[in-house]
Amino acid sequence: MELEGTLRMWKKWVSLLILLVPISALGAEHRLGITPTEAYWFVQEQGASILFIDVRDPMEIMFTGFTDSVDRNIPLAITDPFDFNDEQAAFQMNFNKNFIAEVDKALSKKGLNRDSLIITMCRSGGARGLPSAELLLKNGFSKVKFVEHGFQGDARREGPQRGQRTLNGWQNSGLPWSSRINPEKIYRPSR
Repeated sequence: MELEGTLRMWKKWVSLLILLVPISALGAEHRLGITPTEAYWFVQEQGASILFIDVRDPMEIMFTGFTDSVDRNIPLAITDPFDFNDEQAAFQMNFNKNFIAEVDKALSKKGLNRDSLIITMCRSGGARGLPSAELLLKNGFSKVKFVEHGFQGDARREGPQRGQRTLNGWQNSGLPWSSRINPEKIYRPSR
């Protein structure tokens, strides 16, 4: 019983230290990253005082899955179905010009502000997760983290599952997710 109380106290102190250390004092970019399990812990332990954002395109979420642990889906970039890049064999993704305003709106809706902890998550962590965290920091948000390896994780480089995203990430960490989108949380651009 005493050990359990001590562990709870340590968890509270560690989380307090993480929240009090300014991001600028942490140095290297990778220090902005947290594991999917750490992100889930923040949601479970401090959910009312943080904002957890899925920064993927809503169409991407429709095909890859969603976790209801996030507060909102606010895409950093949105796919343009009318702009296909032949060289890259992909549709163009354009920066969401409303990203910062949407984050401010989501914070306000939870009664939070730009000094509250914000966690971002994309598909694999590096393409939009880290850039969205850096963008928020550059725009006056003081405590920002991103989920390393994102929602789907990294693709295997060898073996029979080569190319499949079965390594790390939210989905592969045993954390809650579904193929169904929560209509209350998904981004819906205005027409």
